[in-house]
Amino acid sequence: MSSQVRGGTRWKRFALVMVPSIAATAAVGVGLAQGALAASFSVSGQDFKVSADKLDGENLIQYGGIAKGNDLKTGKPVDHPVTISGFSNAKITNMCQSLVTPTPLGNITLQLKTGHKGTPAEATNIYLDVAELDTDAEFTNLDIGVAVGDPSHKTKPQAGTVSSPYAFSQRADRAVLTNVKQKAWATTAGTFKLPNLKLRLVGGDQPCYQDKDVRD
Repeated sequence: MSSQVRGGTRWKRFALVMVPSIAATAAVGVGLAQGALAASFSVSGQDFKVSADKLDGENLIQYGGIAKGNDLKTGKPVDHPVTISGFSNAKITNMCQSLVTPTPLGNITLQLKTGHKGTPAEATNIYLDVAELDTDAEFTNLDIGVAVGDPSHKTKPQAGTVSSPYAFSQRADRAVLTNVKQKAWATTAGTFKLPNLKLRLVGGDQPCYQDKDVRD
């Protein structure tokens, strides 16, 4: 894993770069929360998988959007339809995030695990750009069909993601999702606390869950 392979990829250097980038998530998120950074951005050419035993979120806002990116192989622009879910605060138990990348050595999986030793991961002002979601959900004080730009939303839509303030959305005071399996294009947060963080590079295709594990 530490040697240079054809194509110029240094896997040891790749791992060293990824670890501090995860640690910097909170600092970047604080900038977003304070308006110091633009919240709209181009997504990478790869989606990633996330699983969790439980996500307990406050002040849900949920609406449709487009994640703009480029095809990983051709570089051509691609638009990805997504459901954007925002929470003012969320606690995530036993969270796993994975990204499988093809390399000259075969597939390499980046795995990130946190919130698995009794203390959940906790995020504020978090937005999830989700392409697929399988879960068991319970909502408290759910309103369906609210305009996304309605000023009564306790969690506001993410900057740069709303084409019309009159677009369809829903909201809830609380959303509890269990047995979560999702594919996402992006996640942003004001702060993101990751207790007992473990980051690993493993050989092969070893995502947080297999597609066959998802219910029909």
